[in-house]
Amino acid sequence: MHPGGRGRRCVVTGSAGFIGSTLCRRLAREGWVVIGIDAFTDSYDPVEKVLRAASLTQVAGTSLIVGDLAELDLERAFDGAEVVFHLAGRAGVRPSFSAEDRYVHDNVIATERVLEAARRAGVRRVVYASSSSVYGDGDAPFREDAAPNPISPYGRTKLEAEERCLAASGPDLEAVALRYFTVFGPGQRPDMALRLFAEAALAGRSITLLGDGTQRRDFTYVHDVVAATAAAADAPVGGLAVNVGGGSSVSLLEVLDLLGDLVGAEPTVTVQPVARGDVRVTSADLTRARDLLGFEPRVPFAVGYERQVAWLRQHAGQAMERSA
Repeated sequence: MHPGGRGRRCVVTGSAGFIGSTLCRRLAREGWVVIGIDAFTDSYDPVEKVLRAASLTQVAGTSLIVGDLAELDLERAFDGAEVVFHLAGRAGVRPSFSAEDRYVHDNVIATERVLEAARRAGVRRVVYASSSSVYGDGDAPFREDAAPNPISPYGRTKLEAEERCLAASGPDLEAVALRYFTVFGPGQRPDMALRLFAEAALAGRSITLLGDGTQRRDFTYVHDVVAATAAAADAPVGGLAVNVGGGSSVSLLEVLDLLGDLVGAEPTVTVQPVARGDVRVTSADLTRARDLLGFEPRVPFAVGYERQVAWLRQHAGQAMERSA
């Protein structure tokens, strides 16, 4: 199961995901020996996950274990690991209303097993990928000491898993929860609004906008999120929740304006009612991240979205070549 090498060992769960695969590459570049775990669930098209995993197998110092965290022999998988970066989970607010049991399994039960196996295996620290969804419609900017109030099963299960992590943190096992705010960039999940908007605009299709577009999001570039996650391996953050955001809040109407500039044509928009579980505003107070992680977001939204749209252009071209 373990690759060779003398570097520090770590495990990344959800290693074939958008964020997880990017984290694996960074850690390997920094000299870590990386063991990835992924179940290739159907939360979105697993083909993209398979392609990421295949690419990661070419990265020196990495290996992959395939399986469900609730069923694998995790103590064996974690043997010799100093840190477990626990990024696996079932994402998505809207589908969580009709599949709450799957969210409980993938987010809560899996996390309980990760924590117990990490303790038994002598892992020093678990870094858990939580979500801004734990705040619900809170007062912006969101501070970690505010009372969480999730408004979807997804948010509730992320909060339950986070609470288990922080409760488990102690002398035998340190744990930290990083509350990610809407992560984007090249390779973003295909069910996310920024990608759906760009794919529609590039194909000349109408964009479906849920709500009036004044909703605001703290979009966070994937490499900034990964930098904060890697820093959490050694930072003095045991037992804490820490926001990881992009440093600004952007409305969906502003996203559409920028997208028009990037594709060279004003997008056609079809407006539908706001989705269940959708919050009005997300905005991260980054004081704790700056003080404890040394974190500062480096990629502004406009720059990051330009990179994402360019990646989608290339991605679409490659797909056409494969089908020809």
